[in-house]
Amino acid sequence: MAEPLEVTIKSANLKVQFTGTARSNTPITMDYTQPLGDGQGYTSLELLLISFANCAATSIVTLLRKMRKTVTGCTVQAKGIRREQHPTSFQTISLDFTIASSDANDADVGKALELSEQTYCPVWAMIKGNVEVATTVTIIK
Repeated sequence: MAEPLEVTIKSANLKVQFTGTARSNTPITMDYTQPLGDGQGYTSLELLLISFANCAATSIVTLLRKMRKTVTGCTVQAKGIRREQHPTSFQTISLDFTIASSDANDADVGKALELSEQTYCPVWAMIKGNVEVATTVTIIK
């Protein structure tokens, strides 16, 4: 059985600002918009988007490199559209990948993207079936 992942969050003010840490990493600040919070940190859904974009990018870049493709950069622009009713979770998420590679082509990236979605990105596996996900890819030679 895999070891559990552990994080700690603790309140940082008298509203809803928290700091969170995992392992010995630098703490991050989380907050909510006014009036509930002060807007001085990431919201939970922003952190989810960051996690999803990072998870997908990590698996895609790793897979492309296993295909012996040169990847010199990767940027992901993630955008989430929330539901109108509570809970106001994401209804749709778009991931726009820009990959810098001198030798990867659309087929290579498409295969890596498909494998990321179906097998390698645990965040994608968790949201699959709950949130519609759209992707676009731009390859910069």
